[in-house]
Amino acid sequence: MDEETRYEAVRSRDARFDGVFFFAVETTGIYCRPSCPAVAPKRQNVRYYPTAAAAQTSGFRACRRCRPDAVPGSAEWNVRADVVGRAMRMIGDGVVDREGVPGLAVRLGYSARQVQRQLTAELGAGPVALARAQRAHTARVLLQTTDLPVTEIAFAAGFASVRQFNDTIKAVYALTPTTLRAAAPRRGTARATPAAGIPLRLAHRGPYQAAPVFDLLGQEAVPGIEEVTGERGARTYRRTLRLPHGTAIVAVEETPSPPAATDGPGPGAVHRGGWLDARLHLTDLRDLTTAVQRLRRLFDLDADPYAVDDRLGADPRLAPLVAARPGLRSPGAADPEEFAVRALVGRAGAQRLVERYGKALDAACGRLTHAFPTPAELAGEPDPLGALATALADGTLRLDAGADRDDAEAALIALPGLDARTAALIRTRSLGDPDVAPPGEPEPVPDAWRPWRSYAVSHLRHLRYLRHLPPESSTDGAGAHSSPRPQL
Repeated sequence: MDEETRYEAVRSRDARFDGVFFFAVETTGIYCRPSCPAVAPKRQNVRYYPTAAAAQTSGFRACRRCRPDAVPGSAEWNVRADVVGRAMRMIGDGVVDREGVPGLAVRLGYSARQVQRQLTAELGAGPVALARAQRAHTARVLLQTTDLPVTEIAFAAGFASVRQFNDTIKAVYALTPTTLRAAAPRRGTARATPAAGIPLRLAHRGPYQAAPVFDLLGQEAVPGIEEVTGERGARTYRRTLRLPHGTAIVAVEETPSPPAATDGPGPGAVHRGGWLDARLHLTDLRDLTTAVQRLRRLFDLDADPYAVDDRLGADPRLAPLVAARPGLRSPGAADPEEFAVRALVGRAGAQRLVERYGKALDAACGRLTHAFPTPAELAGEPDPLGALATALADGTLRLDAGADRDDAEAALIALPGLDARTAALIRTRSLGDPDVAPPGEPEPVPDAWRPWRSYAVSHLRHLRYLRHLPPESSTDGAGAHSSPRPQL
């Protein structure tokens, strides 16, 4: 995008570009999202940044009206497979907070200096600044949604000291933590506590087809670790999560509240997006950022539906389906390693593993009673499950947010009993790859649909459903018929 295009997006308050870039106003010292409702600044006073961290590094504070730190992430980081894209996914998952820049560099296979140089050159901010911006956002959420003491929030958000926390909040929001908490909007409800869970709004851009996602999650739900309750159109997805510092129970509502708005009537209207309401119960608040990012990947909330629909809608075969379901998402996985195991053994097999190896929660929550077993706990199982679990446990196979997708797929195919179609499924869901064409599809998946072939496959499967084609059968790891495996 050139500056003329960016300024036009700012002038027209175009929400399609929220999270794609940020703009700052030199005369006010504030940075915003493109859809900020404030009066458009003069062109000569505007500067543009690829990330919120870059704007903060340049000395700008976040706008209090549009909250640019809360926008959906750029879909670019899900598409890109280079070191910058992988680094951004890992920073989002909290790797820098837990392991520092050296840990990030080791995972990427580069030196810390190379990682710093590449991120700074392209994004205007290094890994520390990017992680700092994320910590500031986490701290704001905790300040404005809980009554936790400020000191606890500082360390829960990932800051090394209270002083560092105070300095960052003042630099990013131009407010002290106490003042920022006092400025929180009141919605007529009591403030949350850790026992009651942390309420969040998981933002997305553009239209969002929630029903197909919740349908899929309901079909795949493994008793004991997840469930979908309620009537279609107003369902709740609940599940347990294993996280770096503890466990969690998360709940996500199907219907955005309020419904997403558009700019005016007619086919040319710009859909402003919306959010999914969520609530997180964490045993350790340090896991908040990681839990949120994993939910975002599961529900594919950082996708760019405009780019996907424009590309796929230009194909005559897909155009009617794209028109009928604008904003269709390609769901990911809340726990990549867990999903890989489930893709191999099927739903019934996963339930048996939960019953045999699952970690019982300290306090069950309704029908949620366990966390899914770790790969190390499954390594003693016979092949092919044992081989997969061992490879995940010893690091031979990596499925974390920043894993190299090609290397991971090659490692999967090399495992005994794991075929190319299952590897493609894991690549799509565990690694969040938006451009997978699984082998054996009844209809061709041409290169013309790149880089959104995962979305195209979802549309094609819906087309087969409309044609009343029988569903594909699936088998468990032993070859016997079982409950369906997870799908793309």
